[in-house]
Order: sequence, then C-alpha cells, then structure tokens
Amino acid sequence: MTTHLATRTPVFNGPAGWAEILPPVPPRARLEGAQGCDVAIVGAGFAGLSAARRLHQIDPALDVVVLDAARIAEGGTGRNSGFMIDLPHDLTSSDYAGSGEGRDRQLTRLNRLAIDFVAGAVAEYAIPQGWFQRVGKINAAASTPGMAANVSYARHLHDLSEAHEILDAQAMREITGTGYYQGGLFTPGTAMIQPAGYVRGFAAGLERAGVRIHENSAVIRLESNAQGWRLDTAQGHIQAARVVLANNGHLESFGFKRGRLMHIMLNACMTEELPPEALRALGGRECWGLTPADPMGTTLRRIGPAQGGNRIVIRQGGYYRPEMRTSAADLARVTRQMRRKFDARFPMLKGLRFAHCWSGHLCLSRNAVSVMRELEPGLFAACVDNGLGTTRSTLMGIGAAELICGETSTITDFFTADAEPGRLPLHPFDSIGANAYMRWKEWRSRME
Repeated sequence: MTTHLATRTPVFNGPAGWAEILPPVPPRARLEGAQGCDVAIVGAGFAGLSAARRLHQIDPALDVVVLDAARIAEGGTGRNSGFMIDLPHDLTSSDYAGSGEGRDRQLTRLNRLAIDFVAGAVAEYAIPQGWFQRVGKINAAASTPGMAANVSYARHLHDLSEAHEILDAQAMREITGTGYYQGGLFTPGTAMIQPAGYVRGFAAGLERAGVRIHENSAVIRLESNAQGWRLDTAQGHIQAARVVLANNGHLESFGFKRGRLMHIMLNACMTEELPPEALRALGGRECWGLTPADPMGTTLRRIGPAQGGNRIVIRQGGYYRPEMRTSAADLARVTRQMRRKFDARFPMLKGLRFAHCWSGHLCLSRNAVSVMRELEPGLFAACVDNGLGTTRSTLMGIGAAELICGETSTITDFFTADAEPGRLPLHPFDSIGANAYMRWKEWRSRME
C-alpha cells in the first residue's frame, strides 16, 4: 500500500477574468460520501478533460469521474491566455525555436493533433465557434533585438517548411491600431480560444456523455489498495481502479518529482469593455493575438463580443515561486508594470480601466520535458506543461487515457521516451538564481 498526502492544494490570487466576463453558471456538486468509478481524474483543466474525452472515445462503457479543486474555468485554465500554438514554442530559447529540427517537426505534428482533437470536441459538444478560432497569431517586435529574433525564427520556420509572413510596421498598425511595433511574424496555425468558455462547454459535453464532474473537491490523499486507488477529499472519498493526475505542477504536492519542477507565476490584466469612443480611437481589427518576439516580453490579445466583449488582455511579469503561491502585493506590483506597458502601447486608451487582474501558474522542467507516464501501478500523470497549457496539456491528457487503455500512439511514444525532469539547485539557491535570471531577461526584453 502506498499513500501520498497533498502538502498543499491550489490557491489563486485575483479572479479568473475569462470566466468573469461570461454569464454565471450554477456550481456542480462537491464529492460527498463514498463513491466508486473505473477511472478518477484529478484536475478539470485541458489535460483532465481531454483525458476524459479520450477515455470515452476508446471505451464508452468506462465510468469516469473528474475532480477539481476549484470551479471549472476558475482555476489555472481560466487564467490561460488562450493561444493553442501549433509550432515550436520553447519559452527558454531566445526566439522560440526548440532543440533541433527533428524534435520541432515532431512537436508540430503532435500540436496539430491536439488542435484537431479540440476542434472535434468543439463540434461534438456544440461549443460556440467564437470560443475556438483557427486564426493564427503574431510574434510582435518593438525593438531591433526583437526584429532580429523574428528573423531568426522565420529562418527556422523556413527550414521546417512552415508557412509564415513577415509584417512591417504599417501592417502591424493596421491590425492592432497601435504604432508601437516595428514589425511582426504571422503564423497561421494557432487557434485562439476563450479558455473559460471552452472548458465550460467541454465539461458540459462530457457530462451529457455520462462523465461525472465534481467541483470544489480538492484531493488531499491518495492511497493504493487491492482495488486500485482511494482518493480522499474534505467531504468524501472515491475508489477508482485507475487514476490520472492532471494537476500540472501540483504533481509535486503529492510527492512526485520533488526538486525537479520550476514553478513560475505569471500575471495578466483584462480591460473593461471598450466604449464606442475608445474603439474609434483604437481602430485595427476586432480580434488578434500577439506573443512577444522575445519570450520574456509582453503578450497581448484583443477580443470581441463573441469572446466576452471588446477588451484587451495583457500578460507580463513572471517570477519563481516554489510554493506555487503569489500574494496580493506581488499582483499589485506587476499590475503597475502592466499599466505602464499598456499605456506605452495604447496611448489613445490611457485611463482605460483594468476590470480584472489575476495571477496564474506555469510549471516547467529544466530540460523542457513533461511527465506523462505511469508513476505507480494504476496511477498515471499528465503534468508539467512547460508553459504550453493548451496544446501540451491536451496531448498529455490524450496520452494518459491511451496508456490506461493499453493503447500506443505517436503521442504515447513521444512522452514515454522523455527523460526525467532535470534536478534543480537546492533551495533557496533555486529561487535566488531563477528570479535573478528572470529579472535580467525581463530587463533585456523590456521593449517587447
């Protein structure tokens, strides 16, 4: 018998803005009393919901239960910026190129499988089309180093035979309404999602198919037994033959991969709805998404009524927190930085209020590998998304479901061949080193 006690459960700072701008939905029931199932999934984000759908595809007779510590779309998933990127997107590089052409080609094929899987779910579950749009995205450059990074990445995409388009300053102004950017690199394969709407629609579709979902049901204890695994929450427990941990960095909270996972907190702000005079002053297209040419720069999205109103979302300001928690003071400090960056990009909107500000959690490994494998008999992981919460988590959820059912695929082959996450320096040297490095990288990319 093996027991794993949760040393912490998810804590969130600020409301998940993507959920706040949608109509409210009634809460789902907590897990209460004693229940049983074939497969229990811990985490109702991209990985957990994808695992549930893939399990149902393989064997519709399986009894599947999903447990989430928060409400659907109000945890980490509702704090995502909503870019489902098909191309290499290595956050530790200077221009997003990965570790080699061979692996980047493989990742691109897999990312497109994930996007196709999501498109299938959108159709099957009648998720509104505005919550999933294959419209591409732009790497935006505001400085000479940023332009150089785009040229470098464009060269890499050319070598991969991937479609891309270099945009000049005029084209960037026509798209975004701002003259801040010197140029951009457009790639057509990214899907842009309304993350809260998407996972709400996905969860509702799974429930119609027979999957049970419990909210506000944090798992605090895992214990193996002759029947599989028992999962305890504060109000009840469930006995499952097999378990998927789809809780990203909180894999470490149950004692797995300690000293090997990097926990980065990112922050975002969403404006109030732009009034008519602001829309006229801004101009540009109704919807677009910008990732910075330098991965440590500022991400921006403009959304329209189909996503929850005419608004702009800005994300910036990462810092290392091994305890996976941030504070109100942290969020206030970074919000002030985002205010300055927003005003620099959109002087015509100066004074436009931020309606929602929040913190989110990325989990990375030093060698950019994920953890999608069987950890112990009957206990599987779909964790460590390396900052690619949409595509990577979707892939890991699919892969974990296939492993449970004894199937192999290009997805399972890819992840099970990965090495272990690399060891980190001992604490507190990990925090000191990581935060100093990130501050330097942010200063270097301050224009981006």
